[in-house]
Amino acid sequence: MTATDFPAAPDGCIWLTEGGTETEILYRHGHELPEFAMFPLLEDAAATADLRAMMTNMLDAASALGQPMLLGGLDYRASPDWGRKLGYSPEGLAEATIRNIEFLREVSVPYVGQIPDVKLAGIVGPRGDAYGSGGKITAEEAEDYHAVQLETLKRAGADIAEAMTFNNVPEAVGLARAAEKVGIPLGILFTLCSDGCLRSGPTLREAVERVDRETGNAPAFYGINCAHPEEFEPALDGGDWTSRLRCLRPNAVKMDKVALCKLGHIEEGDPDDLAARMADLAGRYPGIDIWGGCCGTAGDHLDKIGRAVLEVRRASVEA
Repeated sequence: MTATDFPAAPDGCIWLTEGGTETEILYRHGHELPEFAMFPLLEDAAATADLRAMMTNMLDAASALGQPMLLGGLDYRASPDWGRKLGYSPEGLAEATIRNIEFLREVSVPYVGQIPDVKLAGIVGPRGDAYGSGGKITAEEAEDYHAVQLETLKRAGADIAEAMTFNNVPEAVGLARAAEKVGIPLGILFTLCSDGCLRSGPTLREAVERVDRETGNAPAFYGINCAHPEEFEPALDGGDWTSRLRCLRPNAVKMDKVALCKLGHIEEGDPDDLAARMADLAGRYPGIDIWGGCCGTAGDHLDKIGRAVLEVRRASVEA
């Protein structure tokens, strides 16, 4: 394993990861997220207590299932442009990023011995609009831009950086190059529209293959987040490229992404149906070993998804 790899879950096991932290903290706990940023909440005692309860709930789900946990979720907006909009200096933003990882580490300490392993993820969001075309950022610009956050995450001791809701292939290429230079493992999660394509145009297959081709397979893995299975399943054609997919983080319901985040309440959908859909995908794509959720999902969804996927995984090991 190289410095930019991420370990596979043991046979019959999975990595459980967090659900839709933003929608939960917004609508279940009532905290505002300026610029959709969660990391400033750690400056508020009441919000920090709610974040701790949320993370504990997710760790409880992993503990109940006896599975390792990949825990992240606070620093999606902790990159230079967004930090500047929020009033952070470069030094203040770095301090906030380090505090994010320290908070996750502290929350996970009581689970030592209860959970087989806990890895900490720093979350990287796109430079521009996550639900637009991704703008005109070049790979070179993206490499310079994202290196700032990646270097801080490396310094903070994050085990991996996870790129969420990426939809621009050149930006993903630049991010992957930066992560390789910094020496931190990277998972790139794309978000898809109802036609199974990135909003910027390419199919998921085209995006994965192009990033791998232009970076020498630099990312540790790829995945999908912030889309319902009805949206992303058509993109999974069973080709060889799907062996690079390791992470699925579905939305609870099929709905326009921006509208889903502006409803004023959580749309939880049908957790049992979502779990059944994930179990079906687990059977068809055994390489996917990181399972969680996105908008509208929380601890109950994680528990049901984890149980359903594990049943499939353990059956395959016994077969």
